[in-house]
Amino acid sequence: MSTADIAAKAASQSAPQRLTPRLLLVLVILLAAQFMLAVDFSILNVALPVIGEGLGFSLAHLQWIATAFALCAAGFTLLFGRLADLLGRRSIFLGGLVVLGAASLIGGLAQSPEALIIARIFQGLATAAVTPAGLSLLTTSFPEGPLRERALGLNGALMSAGFTTGAILGGLLTDLLSWRWAFFINVPVSALVLIVAPTVIKESRPASRPKLDVPGALSVTLGLLAIVFGLTQAGEHGWGATSALGPLAVGGLLLVVFYLVERRAVAPLVPLGVLGKRTVAWGNIAGFIAFLTETSLVFLLTLYLQNVLGFSPLAAGLSFGVLGLGTVVGGSIAPKVIGRIGTRSTLITGGLVQTIFTAALLGLGDDRSSMWLLLVATFAGGVGNMLVIVGFMVTATSGLPNREQGLATGLATMTQQIGITMGTPIMSAISTSAIVGTGAAAMLGGLKVAIAVNAAIVLVGVLTSLAFLHKPTSARAAHQEV
Repeated sequence: MSTADIAAKAASQSAPQRLTPRLLLVLVILLAAQFMLAVDFSILNVALPVIGEGLGFSLAHLQWIATAFALCAAGFTLLFGRLADLLGRRSIFLGGLVVLGAASLIGGLAQSPEALIIARIFQGLATAAVTPAGLSLLTTSFPEGPLRERALGLNGALMSAGFTTGAILGGLLTDLLSWRWAFFINVPVSALVLIVAPTVIKESRPASRPKLDVPGALSVTLGLLAIVFGLTQAGEHGWGATSALGPLAVGGLLLVVFYLVERRAVAPLVPLGVLGKRTVAWGNIAGFIAFLTETSLVFLLTLYLQNVLGFSPLAAGLSFGVLGLGTVVGGSIAPKVIGRIGTRSTLITGGLVQTIFTAALLGLGDDRSSMWLLLVATFAGGVGNMLVIVGFMVTATSGLPNREQGLATGLATMTQQIGITMGTPIMSAISTSAIVGTGAAAMLGGLKVAIAVNAAIVLVGVLTSLAFLHKPTSARAAHQEV
């Protein structure tokens, strides 16, 4: 057992067994920030056409409202996660909230497309800073054991609920007030967290500050930016488009360069030993598949509800409230499930549940009598998906010392963002290519092909966890799985 593993085990054994008032307040603050970021990710989706009309966006440029955010949120998250380890997690967390509040105010007041895009860029950068810093504050405030699992379970539940809430809230704000309130709503929440957080969250930084691995930081950040840009172009123009293949190839090459740099760096941005840990490597793969499949399934079902069943955008958004309820239930029970059967078995069980109920959606028809099946399957699938997500977060952050928690949560956040970004263009391409003919029946046929592929990908995630994550010798050893 390595020194890091011994330290992690010792921390786990000395972990508090109950929530103190201060820890409870820390938990509330960090969860509020993460929930706000999750809402922010999806709140503008419903409002995009209205924003385009109000500010004069051309149809071709409208997608940049989402792309500008996704590029920065995914491309810079690993860098900011490591900076949180080096410079101080609380400092990065609070600094990111300042940027988020200011960018949201600018976005809400924007009078031109350029001003709105700049606001979205800085919102993405703030998300890339606050998300891993907040998660690492969570994992360092709650050492390995039942309390951390409860905290990560609540975080996962609120994060997924935030994605659903964002879609619903975006429609309500746009209909009742103005799309500008989708930006303004972040300002008071950010201000409240900034007022309270410094008094209850302790700073955490290393005693000696190592130098930042600049070549590694540049190569991985530019590589991720290129890959995310290529994925968004694939969603818009197709996977065979030069505008997609070129950035994807450049991004892949830059990530190879990053690997070579890290092999020789004295103080690497990402120590290869961390990536070599099974919990980190295979835990992140399970999480990547969970985010890719569930978010893209929402995209497919949105098309089904609107283009096949004829629902309005707001009605379609409200239909996903059941999915949001399922994720809350899954996040709430996940810590108990992990405590009873271990993280590996939780990943496998949750993945199987998600696979079964995703496959059940193949029974959807072209009339509204199928709504009962959609509601039951999305609820149960949401529970299974959240078991995987919480299991992934516990697995991917376990067995590592506190000094590497920013890196671990940065990797986990990057996994989340890349999975979310990749899912929609992949499933869009599959469903589009499978559509034969025109009309609702043809659309439904293409969507069912994509749903079948989605279920198969979830099953692959189950098999990788089954094959490559170590099986603990006892239920008690489940907390120490490595």
